[in-house]
Amino acid sequence: RLHSLAKQAARRLKLPETAVLSRHHQCLKAGQVVGLLAASSQTLEILPKIDGDEATVRHALIRMLAVALDVRIADGELANLHAQRRDFLEILIGLFAPRLLAAVRRGLPRRYLIHEDDLPRLRGKLNVIRQLTHLAIRPDQLACRYDELSPDTPLNRLLKAATNRMAGIARSAANARRLADALARFEQVGDSPNPLREPVRLDRTNAAFHDLHQLARLFLSGDWQTTTSGAAQGFALLFPMNDLFEKFIGRSLVRTFGSGAARLQDRSHHALKNETESIFEMKPDALVEWNGTVIIDTKWKELKHDDQPKLGIDQRDVYQMLAYSQAYGANRLILLYPWHSKLGEEPGVIRRWRVAGSTRCKFDVAAIDIRQTTNVGDALKRIVTENRNTHTTLAIDIAA
Repeated sequence: RLHSLAKQAARRLKLPETAVLSRHHQCLKAGQVVGLLAASSQTLEILPKIDGDEATVRHALIRMLAVALDVRIADGELANLHAQRRDFLEILIGLFAPRLLAAVRRGLPRRYLIHEDDLPRLRGKLNVIRQLTHLAIRPDQLACRYDELSPDTPLNRLLKAATNRMAGIARSAANARRLADALARFEQVGDSPNPLREPVRLDRTNAAFHDLHQLARLFLSGDWQTTTSGAAQGFALLFPMNDLFEKFIGRSLVRTFGSGAARLQDRSHHALKNETESIFEMKPDALVEWNGTVIIDTKWKELKHDDQPKLGIDQRDVYQMLAYSQAYGANRLILLYPWHSKLGEEPGVIRRWRVAGSTRCKFDVAAIDIRQTTNVGDALKRIVTENRNTHTTLAIDIAA
């Protein structure tokens, strides 16, 4: 059941069917994804391969996800959950349920909806056309058109759907109680046939629900329903680790340097162009303007301490960075990897080379400790602003 659910999850993530779980002799092996699979009574939690015990790794993952989704988490919230030894999904529900309950107790967001009804007394404006046609022989009825402040909004329908689904999954008694209490406050909100397609508008009037909206969409994206009965087949909340690491670093850079200095997925340059056209669009993970142009590409791979001096760096990744340097006129290139203790070196810039044929472009390999997610902004700033002058020449052998 877990393997079948994993294949469905892989297809939804547009990955090969074996990318989530692959069959081996008497076992299932997880791929480069993290998250949770739940089918019937079986739950499988997949955590990133980083140093630390399960609780430390799990909370680092939650922090990464919060930054990637731009959801604010107070240190106290995670500290309380840290001591309760819950799995990945239960921690997310533990963040969602108390916030939701506190928000709905202050009142659901509402908006004015246009209603048309035949009433014995005038309310709002008179619908003259309907009054003179359909109600011409009903002098006791007035065709009214009026605005009514209603909680039945797209945002509330989305939140209700997520709350209803999580109430059926939560295993913690405290989470289940909070979700049931919150669900009772959505009585005047209708059920949505497709909550993820609700035309939600986020503005200042519903600011208290912005983070809840992100979490609700996250929960609903992991749900599977059959096309016939609508019964739940399972739940899969999974994230390709490459994408999550890239988004986490990208948003952390924007928070640290500002959106003016740090740009993500910049598409302003192409590899080839002539007088009439440009082809092969470039899309570096991050670009930071700091004493010139710094290009950063993230790689969720383990650097190999026993492969000196290349550290197991893929030759194709180096060529890609050199192409970025040529197109963007960059004076610094950084390949950024997750740090692990086997490297034998502290996190930060661990190697620096000079690009052959260039007197100004430096090529750095850096590693960041994602367990220290609260200090990741400072760590990234040190990496980007480091200005060591020592370097060696990077030579690359082109394979036949």
